[in-house]
This record gives sequence, C-alpha cells and structure tokens, in this order.
Amino acid sequence: MSNQHPFIYSNDNKRYHTLDYHFKKRFHKKTYKAVLDAGFSCPHIINDKGGCTFCSIRGSGDFAFASTLSLKKQYEAQKIIMEKKWPNAQAIAYFQAYTNTYASLDTLKIIYDPFFSDEMDNIAVALGTRADCLSYEIIEYFHQQSFKKPVYLEIGVQSIHQKTNIAINRGHSMEVVNEVIQKCKDKNFDVVIHIINGLPKEDQAMMIDTAKWVAKQPISGVKIHMLHLLKNTKMGDDYLSNPFKLLTMDEFVDVVIKQLEILPPELVIHRITGDGLIDDLIAPDWTLKKRVVLNSIDKEMVKRNTYQGKLYETY
Repeated sequence: MSNQHPFIYSNDNKRYHTLDYHFKKRFHKKTYKAVLDAGFSCPHIINDKGGCTFCSIRGSGDFAFASTLSLKKQYEAQKIIMEKKWPNAQAIAYFQAYTNTYASLDTLKIIYDPFFSDEMDNIAVALGTRADCLSYEIIEYFHQQSFKKPVYLEIGVQSIHQKTNIAINRGHSMEVVNEVIQKCKDKNFDVVIHIINGLPKEDQAMMIDTAKWVAKQPISGVKIHMLHLLKNTKMGDDYLSNPFKLLTMDEFVDVVIKQLEILPPELVIHRITGDGLIDDLIAPDWTLKKRVVLNSIDKEMVKRNTYQGKLYETY
C-alpha cells in the first residue's frame, strides 16, 4: 500500500475518510442531518428485557424534537435551525431515536414514503436500527426506495464480544448481526455500523478486535462512539454505586487511531466520538469537549505519521 494517505488533500485535511468529505463528493454541497423522532420504541424494552444498560430514556434521540410533533413539522423546524448555521445546505432526514424499523412494513411505509417522494425536499434518508428488527421484507423495502433517494441504514453492534453484549444486555447475538449484514450485501443502500469504545471490562485488544471485524464487513461506513454514562440508565446507576474504570481521553485517542489504521481507507467514518446532553452526563467529563477530542486525534495522527488504512490487510 502507498505511504500517501488517500484523503490528505481533502478539503477538511483529515487523515481519515470523514463524513463531510463523503457528503461533498456525493452530494456536491454542504449537507446536514435533520434529526427526527418518529415515535418508535425498541423490542428489547417493550418485551420487558430492560433494554441495553447504557441506553438513555430517549433511545439515542437526544437531539430530536418531541415525537408529539408531526414528522413534517419536526423536519421543517430542524431545517430552520440548521440553515441559520449553513444557509442553502441540503438536508438528510435522519430517524435517530430508538429502533426505526420496529413496526410492520405497512406502518414503515406510512412513515418513510413521504421522505422518498417529492413531498419532502430531503436529499437522502438515514435511520438507526437493530439487527433483530430487519426482516427480508424491510430490507427489500429500503433497497427499492433507495433508487429514489439514497439510504443510510445504521445498525448498532457496539461490540463483537459475547461476554460484553451479555453484560450490557444487548439482547441479540452476533449471529443475528452477521446474518443481517449478509442480507444487506449488494443492496443499493449504505450500511453503517455503530461500535462503542470503553465498554465495561473491555481492554484495548478487545476494542481492536471489534474494529478488525468491522474492517471485514461488506459495509460503507462506521460510527465510533465513546461510552457515555448517563443518568437514569442501568449502567449509570451501577457506576454511581460502584465506580469502574473509564477510558481517559488519551486512551480513547490512542485506541481510535489504532482502529482507524486497520480499517479500509474507503470506509466512511461517520462519527469518531459521541455527544451526550450535558445535563444527563455522569462521566466521563472530557467527552463534552468534542472539539478538543477531535483535534487531539488529528494532532496525534500527524505526530505518528499515520492515517486510516495504513495497516489494513496487514493484520
């Protein structure tokens, strides 16, 4: 492999394949996500299994408007906010909260069809979901709709390690994940995997193993999160009663860079840290300094003379 980082001359001058760079290449102008809450829930909560221990009451929809507003009103309100920052930018309709395929196909069509039509001016649709809520029929629906507008199908995996997923009460096995990814292979939409660094009792080698698994999947993107401990969650309560070790910012920066090095250079990095609402965050406090974290990753990658994909195919 060439020693030249393939994205070093992108407009953002990053040493990894950023989402902004991807959007500019694909859509040719500034693009943002209009975050929506369609009122979905999660089978892992509904079925009295307690949900994932890290999950907030908002089901990852911390930056969406209340689902009591119609989706059209949510979308228009988000556009007003975002276009103050980026005038004339384009919007992707982003269904973020909870599990956005946890409904019958007929219900999903009612929710999503308008965003694939000329009725709404979004240029693409993105949605977060779970592997155990993606039937063949639902996958085929988004495959067909993706010929109208691009689709980003985001699947939470978090960790490939069984003992971790049992500890965090993930609620399904990696076999389910692997089966769904294969079903999505060669479909017309983009599959984006979510992983979390810093889960309880995971060491760096385990986090690297998760990234190695990601590197082998037929997907287009990944979101790398840092574990946030939030109020009113099982994991947050456990931490308050019996604190356990969390990654420091330096440790997080180190493991992220090592993960980037083994990921394919063409894989889009949709996120490289996470956001948590300041009023809900228990720890770690450094995650609130998102710009500092991102800058630290950039500087350390320059210092190490490394880049995304440097070690791809060598492990």
